[in-house]
Amino acid sequence: MRLSNMIQAVDAHAGGEHGRVIVGGVLDVPGATMFDKMMYLQTHGDGLRKRMLREPRGYPAANCNLILPPTKPEADAGFVIMEQVEYPGMSGTNTICVTTVLLETGMVPMREPVTELTLEAPAGLIRVRADCANGKVQRVTFQNVPAFAAYLDTPIEVPHLGMATVDVAYGGMFYVIADAAPFGLRLTPDEGRDIVRISEMIKAAAQEQLPVVHPEQPGFSGITIAELSAPPTRTGAHMKNAVTVSTGKLDWNRPTTWTGAIDRSPCGTGTCAKMATLYAKGKLQLNEDFCHEGILGTIFTGRLIGETSVGKFRAVVPSISGQAWITGFSSYVTDPEDPFPEGFTVGDIW
Repeated sequence: MRLSNMIQAVDAHAGGEHGRVIVGGVLDVPGATMFDKMMYLQTHGDGLRKRMLREPRGYPAANCNLILPPTKPEADAGFVIMEQVEYPGMSGTNTICVTTVLLETGMVPMREPVTELTLEAPAGLIRVRADCANGKVQRVTFQNVPAFAAYLDTPIEVPHLGMATVDVAYGGMFYVIADAAPFGLRLTPDEGRDIVRISEMIKAAAQEQLPVVHPEQPGFSGITIAELSAPPTRTGAHMKNAVTVSTGKLDWNRPTTWTGAIDRSPCGTGTCAKMATLYAKGKLQLNEDFCHEGILGTIFTGRLIGETSVGKFRAVVPSISGQAWITGFSSYVTDPEDPFPEGFTVGDIW
């Protein structure tokens, strides 16, 4: 057997959203900070992301995280997040999956009933509290990087759809957020195709009309993800959302073929971005629980725990609570004669 590039990974999901965690096979990546390491992978090592997320080893809704030694002395571990078309600075579901894998596999010692740790993401240091019992992580609560609204109730022209009113906010990524009702959507699983199509069209229009750059981290710029909001369907939830992650390039001439994958969870950074807009509009206060429902009916609980500023923007410090479950342990390899060492995409589902 002639195999190379063996990668050990733990698969998990948080609220339904898949999060693969690479725990072996990559010793380290060049870079003085986790952001630098992310940029190195993006420019010099993107084959790892493609191999782990594309078929036949991945699928369109998959995410992947690479555990790395931290560059900050106060951090217990570092991680780089990989998605279908980008490297996000931060991700809530992936943070919850990474924390669960680190503790339940013993890579970081678990202390019951509460383990506190610090993770280094490309966007910054993430303080984490894990409630643990009987060797299981029962709840993960993390303090995210500051979130802020860049545009509120702003009209944009969306080809094929008409005018849409949107918010744009940063929650670890830049989101464009719109209400689902004007498009006749309730954000149920059977509406998946229409949710993706409409979300991708709104995002493409917002990218062209509403420029954004993080004032303190200029490497994070542009709207990269879209979120639709609707009334909740579960008792106890305050709102419902559907976040669409792109899986291909946009073509205005072929809008019915645009591809994307809906975040199966309530989306951690999307919840942070939504809370930032609600706070800016006076609809959410500090230290008030915000229960956000995802398309599967799972819930993340958000809370704004402080005010701050990011450049010229009035910002908030959000926290998110949720749970993850390990689903499998795998070793991924590359046969030297494999015609698809970096995987492939086919237009039926990508």
